[in-house]
Formats: sequence, structure tokens, C-alpha cells
Amino acid sequence: MFRLDGKVALVTGSSRGIGACIAETFAGAGADVVVNHLNAEDEAQIVCEKIGRLGRRSLAVSADIRYEDQVREMFAKIDAAFGRLDILVNNAGVCYFEDIFNTALDSWHRVVETHLTGTFLCSQQAMLRMKNQRSGRIIQISSVVAHQGALKGFVHYGTAKSGQLGFTRTLARTAAEFGITVNAVAPGLIGTDMFFQTHGEVGAKRLAELSPLGIGTTKDAAAAVLFLASDEARYITGAVLDVNGGLCMH
Repeated sequence: MFRLDGKVALVTGSSRGIGACIAETFAGAGADVVVNHLNAEDEAQIVCEKIGRLGRRSLAVSADIRYEDQVREMFAKIDAAFGRLDILVNNAGVCYFEDIFNTALDSWHRVVETHLTGTFLCSQQAMLRMKNQRSGRIIQISSVVAHQGALKGFVHYGTAKSGQLGFTRTLARTAAEFGITVNAVAPGLIGTDMFFQTHGEVGAKRLAELSPLGIGTTKDAAAAVLFLASDEARYITGAVLDVNGGLCMH
């Protein structure tokens, strides 16, 4: 179950954290994987090496998904290397420890453009290819804050993550007639480097106390994404799969 044999997947922001784990999990399930990153060539190559050890092909592509020309170029490289794309995971993200009083406009633009504009641009290019194939999977990595808002400021991050869910439900309606499903995974407290850098050890410990199951791992999130990418999830679209350890029950 949950195999991806013969599939080609693009995971944005997959040189570390949840994205890297998703890329490696996909390879373990039989997929070839495109590892997108932004000026993190060394880290991306490490992920590619792990994919290679799992017997799958990989391609590392540096691209800032906020910019249409770079996204188009990335997809052209995917076409040249693999000739198809079956799965897109919009995972790339950025977050700053800011509230409404100290959020600069540049920060707002970077966060919103990465999560929303980047998701739109990559999904648009993926849809053009998947439409002709009459099949495909598009999966957004949103967040628990999309449901309940961020606890300590982060108004740009909370807004962008909520927007991804509206994007998911809307695109799912268009994509269905082409055999493409569009879903989202909303992780809670996942113990990534970015999580600990953003909240610090003390802050992370306090947040963990709010979650019935404590802090999750990148594998917890990646397993949910693998399910949605698999054939077993063929009848699921426009859905949000919450992976938050009980932090948000609704």
C-alpha cells in the first residue's frame, strides 16, 4: 500500500525539514524526486544522495518560487529530465518572529508570496502537465495556524497558511475533471530546525504542553503526504488532513 512506483514528484523547499523528509519518503515508496531549494545546494545534494541510495533518481533545482521565470525554468528542467510530473508538494515556506506592530512590509510580501504566489505558480505549471496526463496529485503543506491563527503574532504566516486552504478547495473543483486531486496537510508542532529556531527551546517546550501528543516528527507529516499522493487516496480531494497531535480539534 501507498506505493508511488513510476511516479515523478516535485517537492518545493525540500533541502531540509519536512520537505526533505517528504522527498526521502517518496523515494522509499518508489518515486523519482525533484528537490527544489533556494541557495542550499549542499543540503539539496545530501537529500539527493539519500534518494539515490534508495534506488531512485533525483534532480536538485534551485529556484525562488515567488518568481514566474524561475518557476518556468524549473519545470522546463523537470520536462527535460523526466518528461512528466505526477505529484507536486507545495512545501516551501518562510516564517519570521514578528507581530502586527513590528512586521515590515518586506516581511509581509516575502511570507505571503512564498506561501501563496509560489503555491499558485507551481500549481499552475503542474496543472498544465497533469491535465494532459489526466492524472496527478497536488498537495499543500499548510499549518494548524490556518485553523486557529498563530498564537504569538505571525500575522503574515497565519494569513498565508489560511490562504493555502482556500486555494486547495478552489483548485480541487477545477482539477477533478482531469483526474487530479488537490489536498492539504496541516501539521501542528513538528520538531524541525525552523521550529526550534523560531520559538527557542523554552518556547518550544511551552508550546508542547498545549498539544496532547506533544511535538511531532517530520516523519509524521511525511506519512500523511505519502497517503494523499498514493492511489489509495484517489477519492479524496479538497480535503485538509490535520497532523497536529490533538493541538486543534474541530
